[in-house]
Amino acid sequence: MQAASAPVVLEAPAAVSSSPGVHFADVYQVYFPFVWRNAQSLGVRRAALDDVVQEVFMIVHSRLHEFEGRSTLRTWLSGIALNVVRHHRRSIERKSPHERAALETTDPDDLPSTEPDPSVSAEILEQTRLLQQLLATLDDEKREVLVLADLEELTTPEIAEALGIKLNTAYSRLRLAREQFNRNLARHRMQNQWKHS
Repeated sequence: MQAASAPVVLEAPAAVSSSPGVHFADVYQVYFPFVWRNAQSLGVRRAALDDVVQEVFMIVHSRLHEFEGRSTLRTWLSGIALNVVRHHRRSIERKSPHERAALETTDPDDLPSTEPDPSVSAEILEQTRLLQQLLATLDDEKREVLVLADLEELTTPEIAEALGIKLNTAYSRLRLAREQFNRNLARHRMQNQWKHS
């Protein structure tokens, strides 16, 4: 009788081989928050998040057996999530202005909060709103690299692999994205100071 093989630790950043120890249920449980944050940060509206994330995991379910471990699961999932989000964006762009208006982003103030302190909750909501506004000022290419680098903490080589671009292109896009984000943040702060002076 053979001894049971050791379970694969999915949280580890190292590449995970496509062994029988990698099960969809484990991938889903560990990486659901990662995929959700990615989709939201890449501009998927609240009303569509469930559908987009579900589509990502449907693809993962059907293709997990193809994962060869040449990259981390996080990088592999990022690539799938980016493709699904891009497809979702294109489908939104094809809709009429009336249909698009019906899909407007939910105001963060309307979201339920488990935070007991209202002042802390208000501060978090305000920061979330500002982050989403600033991310929305970036074009899709810059937004994607910035979200993956600064919110999801992927390395630039992982980002290049997830996006299917050259490493130098990833570095360049990330530098430009950070510069534009910081300029827009500085402009926002100056406008805010001017309003309150």
